Amino acid sequence: MLKYVLDVVDLLDDPEADGKRAVAYLDSVAGPEGSGAEVTTVDGERGSTDFVLVRVPGAKGRSRGGDARTLGVVGRLGGVGARPEMTGLVSDADGAAAALAAAAKLLDMRRRGDVLDGDVVIATHICPDAPTAPHDPVPFMDSPVDIATMNRHELTADMEAVLSIDTTKGNRIINHKGLALSPTVKEGWVLRVSEQLGELLAVVTGEPLVTYPVTTQDITPYGNGAHHINSILQPATATAAPVVGLAVTSAAAVPGCQTGASHETDIAAAARFAVETAKAFGGGRIDFHDAEEFAALVSRYGSLTHLQTLGNAPSES
Repeated sequence: MLKYVLDVVDLLDDPEADGKRAVAYLDSVAGPEGSGAEVTTVDGERGSTDFVLVRVPGAKGRSRGGDARTLGVVGRLGGVGARPEMTGLVSDADGAAAALAAAAKLLDMRRRGDVLDGDVVIATHICPDAPTAPHDPVPFMDSPVDIATMNRHELTADMEAVLSIDTTKGNRIINHKGLALSPTVKEGWVLRVSEQLGELLAVVTGEPLVTYPVTTQDITPYGNGAHHINSILQPATATAAPVVGLAVTSAAAVPGCQTGASHETDIAAAARFAVETAKAFGGGRIDFHDAEEFAALVSRYGSLTHLQTLGNAPSES
């Protein structure tokens, strides 16, 4: 996996990085069949970005009329660069790098004849000159487009579970370098950490499982004035599928707009976890949540889907 990560990081660490170059790389890895990747350029008030979406069909996947489940992998970020303010690849790029490396690995596996059971849909976006934003305790990367636009282009209706990968270093909560797993979030509910995903992450990293706290604020949409740890769980505001955040973390607070702060081995571990999750989820060996337990919670306490919205405007005092 590290080979694909090095290729992707080299591709993204460029002021001319864009979706077309990423697709050309994925096509070269995929062989004669091609990657089938799609690029959509979206203009915002503060620039533009290229959304890249790759769909890797499974042998028993929905796209072929099968019953194997579809996993979504989202590389979440503001931008891969913050030019002209910062020169080079920023820490925030880790999510895009991991998602694209996982896509490259899956496409190369397919070329060699190793086809997974279920479909895998991988999405991220590439912007080498994204804006920055103030945030406590360290500055964040912002994006030329808003979160709702990201969700529209990075989530698809056929995703039956979503693994969201994001740099989550700009905090004092996760004091660990490597990877950390969030609880499962579904339709406004913060559910327990998936033991199956936790066991898989421990196997992939060779280290004890590390999780991190998720607050109600973190799973509400951006734009409501509430503090969010970052955008890692924003996909959960736009889908009924269970969402789990895979955080690329550090032991110290690192700004998302900082260069020289990406660790290729951590990105590779995140990409390997995404690939192994795709194998197990499509094969029916891993679940993101307990469906019966979730149904019982909703029956007893009611729906929390209002937390997926901006809610009511604050009343004036």
